[in-house]
Amino acid sequence: MTTLKILAAGSLRAVWPDLVAAFSALSGLSLTTNFAPAGLLRQRIEAGEPCDFFASANRRHPEALLQSGRAIEVGLFAANTLCLTARRDIVTKADDWLSLLCRDDLRLATSTPLSDPSGDYAWQLFDNIEQRHPGLGIMLKTKARALVGGPDSLVVPAGELAAQWLIEQQRADMFIGYASYAPRLRRCPQLQVISIPAPFNVQAKYGWASCSAAAQPFAVFLSSAAAQTILQQHGFIPFTDR
Repeated sequence: MTTLKILAAGSLRAVWPDLVAAFSALSGLSLTTNFAPAGLLRQRIEAGEPCDFFASANRRHPEALLQSGRAIEVGLFAANTLCLTARRDIVTKADDWLSLLCRDDLRLATSTPLSDPSGDYAWQLFDNIEQRHPGLGIMLKTKARALVGGPDSLVVPAGELAAQWLIEQQRADMFIGYASYAPRLRRCPQLQVISIPAPFNVQAKYGWASCSAAAQPFAVFLSSAAAQTILQQHGFIPFTDR
């Protein structure tokens, strides 16, 4: 039986078993997946690591592989947004998402730009804030600490969410990350998840790259109604524009 080797963004770890199970039931193909920040995975593919299919938390990394001839086709399959997670005991009744970000007494963490699209999206959020509140976005870029998702970052234990782990380990008071994690984070009584309004928020577009012809059926599957339903069940937003 053919086994497809997949490299996938870490933010897909929770939804991936359901997607793989549904695809394998339909196709009879088996898949093996390694997870890591998408920027680091792209570097591994560019360095020659064998890969049939790459699932990224942005569209830029798959398109770069296409441009360099390491991928034969690319597309989009899901979207995400950002949310702010904070220690519940530091949130006052007067606070909203923006006032929390601006509080001098709170430590703000993100993932690592360039290595992890989550970090890139956080910096895009700061740019959006800067457009509406000149000077504030620049301040937040200075304040934020990229603690996870980089080649030399802290390693989040398997099964843990970065926001929860960093806050529980007292390494940060707040974390900007993907809204798809919000349902799980809200189950933690020590945390408060705050939505970021649309005028400021960023849409994360998840892209794929087929690096071998054998992976084409899986690429098609990701745009199917079955796959999109599974993605929605795990907090993702449908995105089927190829």
